Amino acid sequence: MRSPRQRPRRHRLLGSAARLAAFHALILIVVLGAVVAVLVHQFTTSYQALAAQSLGSELRAYSASASADASGNLENFTVGYLQARALPAGTVLVVDLPGNHIVATPGASELLKEARVSSLLAKPPTRAWSKEIRIAGVPTEVLAAPLLVDGRQTGAFLATSDLSASVAQRSRVLKLSLAEAGIALLAGVAGAYLLLRRLLRTVGRITTAAEQIGTGALDRRLGDQGIDDEVGQLASTFDSMLGRIDTAMTAQRRLLSDISHQLRTPLTVARGHLEVLHHTGEIADPDAVTETVVLVLDELDHMRSLVERLLLLGRAMEPDFLSPDLIDARSFLADLYTACQVLAPRRWALTAVPDVVVCADASKLRGALLNLIDNAVRVTDADDAIKIGCMLDIDAGSFAISVEDSGPGIPAPQREAVLARFARPGARDQDGTGLGLAIVRAVAEAHGGHVDVGESNLGGARIAIVLPAELVRTVEET
Repeated sequence: MRSPRQRPRRHRLLGSAARLAAFHALILIVVLGAVVAVLVHQFTTSYQALAAQSLGSELRAYSASASADASGNLENFTVGYLQARALPAGTVLVVDLPGNHIVATPGASELLKEARVSSLLAKPPTRAWSKEIRIAGVPTEVLAAPLLVDGRQTGAFLATSDLSASVAQRSRVLKLSLAEAGIALLAGVAGAYLLLRRLLRTVGRITTAAEQIGTGALDRRLGDQGIDDEVGQLASTFDSMLGRIDTAMTAQRRLLSDISHQLRTPLTVARGHLEVLHHTGEIADPDAVTETVVLVLDELDHMRSLVERLLLLGRAMEPDFLSPDLIDARSFLADLYTACQVLAPRRWALTAVPDVVVCADASKLRGALLNLIDNAVRVTDADDAIKIGCMLDIDAGSFAISVEDSGPGIPAPQREAVLARFARPGARDQDGTGLGLAIVRAVAEAHGGHVDVGESNLGGARIAIVLPAELVRTVEET
């Protein structure tokens, strides 16, 4: 079957860091632009409101003085009022009296030439209003209102204020805001680009390492990135994953090597017996044929047992190797104790079992313990003792199930070696596979525990499967 063709990589003009920085710049431009627009709008609204408030106070002051005038001649009062009134710079007052008599403060000549001002005076407004308009090219705040004296409309009141200084100041504020926004934009984009380059460089190294791993370089590592953040944790996790993959691949290669080595012997023995039977002419002898068949079947049985155990060790590397469930420790060990007594006549014993529940794979754990019990049976005689024990150590954070015997024991220098595959130091039997303790260790490690090999108080060996305490619950907790 042909493998699908890989699509060629497309080289982008800009890298990921540049594209992300450009996107970041776009967002900053929108945000900073909105901030500048709001700032300028607020500044404009502020000085317009101040100008309108000042003009409104002039209107109120004139109306109050006109209402309080006792002479009754509004025109004479207005002329005297406007001549005596001290106004802020740039402020002009125009009063349109009945009979189209216009009285104004100095500087109103240009104002009165404007068509919009003339129309306002010709048709006085019914209510006061204020807005900014341009008069003779100058930005001006205009207040137009009906002239009310003693509650009666007697003309129109027009007040203007020159906003040139405020508009110039608004222009300076706008330029300063744009300059500050530009500096903030450059700093933000440059900082984001440098940070992204640093982070994506680590991602690039991970990609390169993954490509090298694809070619078989399982010893490739990223190492310490010098940063303690999500990317640094990603690199550390990636290295840990590579270590596990390397360990698994090494174990698989070693397993295949062991399989080829161990299966070669029974296959050679079986073939040798069959060839001897064929070449010696004893194929016509029923006794010789029967003896050869028995020998070949024995080798095949040994090979089948070996293959099954190797398959179990191979599956121990898979993530779904275990099917954990809650196990009542007392009933589990009581059933195990009953089952093991039929294996051989020994002085069997079971210690007190704590009333706890263990979260474990019952079948895998039972098979591992039966391997320990079978080994104990093989190294003992009928008068020897075998004891199954159980101990919960809260302080040490462990739960141990042990098998002890009164056999010859395991010397301290060999205790680590006996857990390896096909290692049988000091074995008394010749038909073992050397995989029993390796399977026990695989089951214990799959549960997050380990195997402890030591000396028993009975005089022989004590081998325990030690599980972490977090797998154990009291009966009340369940």
